Amino acid sequence: MEIRLILGDQLNENHSWFTEIDRNVCYIMLEMRQETDYVKHHIQKVVGFFAAMRTFARQLENNGHTVIYYTIDDPKNTQNIQKNVEHLVTLLEATSFAYQLPDEYRLDKQMKTIAEQLSIPTKVYDSEHFLTTRSELATFYQGKKTMVMEFFYRYMRKKHQYLMVDEQPEGGSWNYDKFNRNTWKGESIPTPYKTDATVAKQIYPIIKAAGIETIGTFDENNFLFAVSRKESLAQLDYFCEHLLQDFGTYQDAMHQDETNLFHARISFSLNIKLIDPAEVIDRAIAAYRANTEHISLSQIEGFVRQILGWREYIRGLYWKEMPHYKQKNELNNFGKLPAFYWTGNTKMNCLKTSIKNSLDNAYAHHIQRLMITGNFALLLQTHPDEVDDWYLGIYADAVEWVQLPNTRGMSQYADGGILATKPYVSSGSYVNKMSNYCDACSYNKKKRTGEDACPFNSLYWNFLDDKKEALKKNNRMGMMFSLLGKIKPEELAEIKERAYKIMEEPDAY
Repeated sequence: MEIRLILGDQLNENHSWFTEIDRNVCYIMLEMRQETDYVKHHIQKVVGFFAAMRTFARQLENNGHTVIYYTIDDPKNTQNIQKNVEHLVTLLEATSFAYQLPDEYRLDKQMKTIAEQLSIPTKVYDSEHFLTTRSELATFYQGKKTMVMEFFYRYMRKKHQYLMVDEQPEGGSWNYDKFNRNTWKGESIPTPYKTDATVAKQIYPIIKAAGIETIGTFDENNFLFAVSRKESLAQLDYFCEHLLQDFGTYQDAMHQDETNLFHARISFSLNIKLIDPAEVIDRAIAAYRANTEHISLSQIEGFVRQILGWREYIRGLYWKEMPHYKQKNELNNFGKLPAFYWTGNTKMNCLKTSIKNSLDNAYAHHIQRLMITGNFALLLQTHPDEVDDWYLGIYADAVEWVQLPNTRGMSQYADGGILATKPYVSSGSYVNKMSNYCDACSYNKKKRTGEDACPFNSLYWNFLDDKKEALKKNNRMGMMFSLLGKIKPEELAEIKERAYKIMEEPDAY
């Protein structure tokens, strides 16, 4: 008999493994403390993973496959992959072991160790999910000085013929990002797709009883993660029908009263492979073709760029740069993340709103992650390890291959510019431009000094001053450094004094 391991983010119903029913194959799935405890996760993330895994296992069994599933509270469960695999190999007298390539370096290393130490042959398969191989991005950028995503995105458009006409981009432009930066003014918006939380509701008390330490809250009425393929596709179709027509325009917008805006909320389903990127893109483009009267090219291109360009690019960069990427701290930041990142208890409304959304929903969209929580952590000069752990734990869609480059590279610039062309930092003016957060804030978005001055402002100019030697060769920072040079020395001293007070005790603000 062959044992085949399915990891919690490998729930691909269309994998070639499942095309035939083989009585000499037993699939094993494992809920483990190894995976719940290596970082403190959001309760909805743990609930979502376990609910999706259990639903997937039942589907395999209904289709006629043999499955052994260890729940978190199963007394036979050793809570460790290697020990569980070794036990089942012996129990079932297995003659071979098989697994799909993990997407996380940590697990990839562990699986290789298991394979080396088993006395039976091991077979390794692709996960059959991504539109690129692990090494495709490294090959594409070989010999190039920089790895700007735009060129890889164009390569992917040509390779897969998405939004292309005679080898040229549909509409004449590759990228419509300049149309994707509008502020949402509070017009009507469709409600988000409501998922079935039945399985999640059943699992929640089991996780609590197991004593797993988590962050955030769970409310079955507010659980928006699909845990089956059928429901994931329904959530995608809902997006295409109701939200895609405004997605591109407002994909960078933030609003006090709206957590989801026009975002699809399918990243969880994608990252655990209930759906795959090709079908996501195909369905979205089909919706665009069928409704060009309401869905413009800039809307669909903005969406395709996120899936075909950014997601595949991030994954390729992860495998190109690991394992040393995880230790990078090129700006030499060593601060601690404020305690309010786990409570939302801060007077800064943009942070309070974004963090509360994250704690309540295990979700925030990319601009909240990059330009609110990430921006502030970088301005505080927080150690990237602290930021990584928070992002990996708090978001349900966070698996390391996608979280680490986005956090350490894009958000914290800790890789020194491998991913981003400049640090993504801003003062309060950007927050005010892209949201209405500042309207309900006790701080003055225009002031740089004084007790009521927006903390982002003093921290921003202090960051530029502190890091000017490290960033002086960055051409994209030239204008900001020019403006920094125009600040009078006495005002800069006041700015820095306030910034240092905030950095010493950020939880007081």
